Amino acid sequence: MLAPIALFVYNRPVHTRKTLLALEANKLAEQSDIYIFSDAAKTSEDIDEVNKVRSIIREPWKFKHIYIIERGQNKGLANSVIDGVTQVVQKHGKIIVLEDDLETSKFALTYFNNALNHFEDQEKVMQVAGYMYPVEQPKTLPETFFFRVASSWGWATWDRAWKHFNPDINALTHGFKRKDIKAFSVDHTENFWKQVKQFKAGKINSWAIRWYLSVYKQGGLVLYPRHSYIQNTGTDGSGTHSDVDQVYKVALAKLPVRKYPAVIEEDPIALAAIKHFYKHRKGTFFERLARFIEKKLNQRKAKKGLR
Repeated sequence: MLAPIALFVYNRPVHTRKTLLALEANKLAEQSDIYIFSDAAKTSEDIDEVNKVRSIIREPWKFKHIYIIERGQNKGLANSVIDGVTQVVQKHGKIIVLEDDLETSKFALTYFNNALNHFEDQEKVMQVAGYMYPVEQPKTLPETFFFRVASSWGWATWDRAWKHFNPDINALTHGFKRKDIKAFSVDHTENFWKQVKQFKAGKINSWAIRWYLSVYKQGGLVLYPRHSYIQNTGTDGSGTHSDVDQVYKVALAKLPVRKYPAVIEEDPIALAAIKHFYKHRKGTFFERLARFIEKKLNQRKAKKGLR
């Protein structure tokens, strides 16, 4: 039995079509069920784009079964993902999760399904990540490896793992000590703890940071591939939570995975490579300034309907 796909879409018709075209080209697409969750417009300005997206998802895409869930009221990305994943994974026992700005390798569904089957009974393995950072010297990494951080850019999981998801961030961080904050933020190389504080302050509403906390609290690990099966096309400033950023651009994997880790523990070589990426990904001041200016220009164009 192949895992069903849950795809979350909103108001980006160009991205949505690109995502579905790439997904449809996957080797296992015609054998896979897909649930498409379409959130309702948050404001009147979003209505036209939401309707365009809803027209696209109703086209005759080549999947085994297509289930379309159109929200009557805007739930927001976090609530939509939490609710949709819970419904589908409880029904099927496993799930592959995508958003409307994720382009897949044609072997992505093969990778996810094989990994889900391989680690189905391993409680410590709580997620299969599809995206892999463009680290330096990727050839030094194993074909697949374990890392502590839960991914939000194309992933898969089991009902046994998702049962540990806790939306209460205060409960998740209760008893956190300095060593936990250090480990959770990967030795302070990434801003995961900053996201926790932003969530508590009401500045962001992220399902992903709470999922990572849930995995961390269980001592769970996430399987990653050496070569990414996911490309995020939303780092162009078009998304609700995305900025213009080319540092995350990757070359999609051209082959399926053949080897998995023999031992379920975090890989030290991969950990060092990802930490290096975290530390250096932002670039110089001028590179950051250029990305900021590009983001503002794209937002201005979007408002004028030029994109």
